[in-house]
Amino acid sequence: MTTLAVDRPLVPTRRVGPLTGLRHTLTLAWRSLVQIKHNPMELLDLSIQPVMFVLLFTYVFGGAISGSPGEYLTFALPGIIVQNAFFATMTTGFGLNTDLTKGVFDRLRSLPIARWAPLAGRILADTVKQAWSVTLLVGVGMILGFRLENGLPGLVGAFALLLAFSLAASWISVLVGVLVNEPEKVQIFGFTVIFPLTFTSNAFVPTGTMPGWLQAWVAVNPVTVLADALRGLLIGGPVAGPVLRSLIWGAVIAAIFAPLALRAFKRRV
Repeated sequence: MTTLAVDRPLVPTRRVGPLTGLRHTLTLAWRSLVQIKHNPMELLDLSIQPVMFVLLFTYVFGGAISGSPGEYLTFALPGIIVQNAFFATMTTGFGLNTDLTKGVFDRLRSLPIARWAPLAGRILADTVKQAWSVTLLVGVGMILGFRLENGLPGLVGAFALLLAFSLAASWISVLVGVLVNEPEKVQIFGFTVIFPLTFTSNAFVPTGTMPGWLQAWVAVNPVTVLADALRGLLIGGPVAGPVLRSLIWGAVIAAIFAPLALRAFKRRV
């Protein structure tokens, strides 16, 4: 009698070490960035729209609000950067939902990679895109006359604060991207929530010009807090208070939405 040896199928393991998981994350982040050359519109959305906001707000509203486009640019550019950062976080949920609905995550699950690497790679890639968008806005603003009063240290601090806050806020986008069944619904959520949030802040106009009942909300609006922090870091003014409040807002957002997003993500994948 002969005993036949049957090979057992190999089951990919998701229990990998932190360093290996980090390598998987970097690989998948690079995958998301490389896709831009096949879909350049993704980068154009992060380039053309912010520049249009800068040009339109500066030269259409600048004279009426601040007396001159140059003065208004100094006030409004940090607010425009914050608004763009909030909208850019929606690309995380949009891309995540696209990968989920098109079966990309199903294919990734069959690979011997860390289970959290696809999500972390997506978030990391979108953070790099955020950095590109902020660099573009600051560069265009300087061409138009914006000046960094606090020099390079202020610019680096503004970059770090904005990216940290965006990373925390991206968990809202992750949660929406996991819960909805179409990528377009992520965009609808973004326009429905972010537009009112940014326009009921001091991102574009001083708080004192608004009705008294609205000023109470504007004072605690996270967009206002972050815009004030960027103004302090880039052009001078209070820094410690606005930066601390921005970090608190970011920590609160992450503490609420990160567990909800991870729980929903685990259920779906």
